[in-house]
Amino acid sequence: MANAQQRRQISAHRTARPARFTVGRDKGGRWIVQDREGRVGGLFVNEAAALHFAAEECNHNPDEICRAGAGTTLDFAPLARSSGNIH
Repeated sequence: MANAQQRRQISAHRTARPARFTVGRDKGGRWIVQDREGRVGGLFVNEAAALHFAAEECNHNPDEICRAGAGTTLDFAPLARSSGNIH
């Protein structure tokens, strides 16, 4: 689980510009990180791992990470967005 400091820093959108990453859960309860352009993200075993990934990707800038709203489920479907060229 994420520590208290990480939870305080990462909240709903705080700036006019959308955050680069959204952290939340899918319908199966797995932790997901998605970037706003659909280029980077993944499934994670726990919240701490998801937050760690997002923080590393944005140089630990908390304004670039937000949580999905209460009741929102994220959909991680990289195959649906790609042309079959997964790396």
